[in-house]
Amino acid sequence: MSIIAVINQKGGAGKSTISVHLARWLQRQGESVLVVDADAQCSSSKWLARLEKEIPCQILQAPDALLDELPKLVELYTWVIADGPAALSETTRALVLAADLAIIPCQPAGIDLESASDTVHLIQQAQRIRRGEPKAVMFVNRAVKGTKLKDEAIEVLQLMPNITVLKNVLHQRQVIADCYGQNSTIFDLPGSTAGIARREIEQLFKNSLEVLNE
Repeated sequence: MSIIAVINQKGGAGKSTISVHLARWLQRQGESVLVVDADAQCSSSKWLARLEKEIPCQILQAPDALLDELPKLVELYTWVIADGPAALSETTRALVLAADLAIIPCQPAGIDLESASDTVHLIQQAQRIRRGEPKAVMFVNRAVKGTKLKDEAIEVLQLMPNITVLKNVLHQRQVIADCYGQNSTIFDLPGSTAGIARREIEQLFKNSLEVLNE
């Protein structure tokens, strides 16, 4: 039973996309999953409400409520996935203090990389308080194929201590962007284009959970 927090203070990093897809991927493996929507925009809960295959969701945004309820919820579900807000708020701090694993998506742009360092600093504070927890992974999201920018972004991220920077890169794909409008996830769409994106995301999730189990 584990709590996974998907966080980044930068808006548009892809937190809700990762949260919803991670939940669906785990559900497809027969795992019991709950998504906690801690973002004021409620993107995850709105998306989940549109899916044909129901995934349980609860909206919790107050820091004290998260600290009180997350330990209870993880007793009821194998996986609790928390979609964090686009800010380094007390809500984000509460998630980091409760999580077993933090997943940080980061776009390969200068402002996003600078923002990621602030998120990493928050995780490092929690790791000192909690004697090593949460474990944390970071990856480059929405990269454009054929550019050097994604490789340069990985090099920058690897300089940050106490964070596992995954070699997995999720590329910018229209089929992923279309999932919300199609009331679906990439795991539910047919076709070769969806299959390529599906394999890319699936490998990212596998490698992320390997870090949790180390």
